[in-house]
Amino acid sequence: MQAESEPNGGHGRLYVIAAPSGAGKTTLVRALMERDRGLKFSVSYTTRPRRANEIDGRDYHFVTVPRFLEMADRGEFLEHAQVFDNHYGTALATVREALARGERLLLEIDWQGARQVRARLPEARSIFVLPPSVAALEARLRGRSTDSPEVIGRRLRDAVGDIGHWNEFDYVVVNDRFEAALAELELIVQERGEALRADRPAVRALAEELCAGP
Repeated sequence: MQAESEPNGGHGRLYVIAAPSGAGKTTLVRALMERDRGLKFSVSYTTRPRRANEIDGRDYHFVTVPRFLEMADRGEFLEHAQVFDNHYGTALATVREALARGERLLLEIDWQGARQVRARLPEARSIFVLPPSVAALEARLRGRSTDSPEVIGRRLRDAVGDIGHWNEFDYVVVNDRFEAALAELELIVQERGEALRADRPAVRALAEELCAGP
């Protein structure tokens, strides 16, 4: 049975981008937003504590767990998920309004949320970012100064598990060289990314290698 699509008035486009922790997704998204001023960023809700360099309403809408669960119970999220020990969600009204205005909207979430979005908005374009190797992934995770060694170890294990969902996405970008990966993302959001489809053989070979773990 085909999932019922949420109406978007035939306008706009939603791009969903996901990646394992440490793949460099957030940095790529920020650079893409700088390069393509026509893109709008969908700010997610989260119960995660705000980091020192983050601004409420720009990076996330930071809310308490009771507030988040109340919003979820009222059906206010297009998608929501628990990632590690925190909740994340995308406001349905925000997405509907942006698409109705004909905007191109970029949503940065995890694979669980992307699966929910595809069920409700199958016309959305989904993009998965892969690291070039497990070693590069581990190096990026260890390069963060915000996480303890125990958290890094857990994130690495979870990241390898997340990579197993790469084939649920329309497109895959390998973040080996940053500028090249950014250019590929730009092609996708300009509807010129056919060569970056997820089902290309090179991606399958890399994903299998990554899923084997360290």
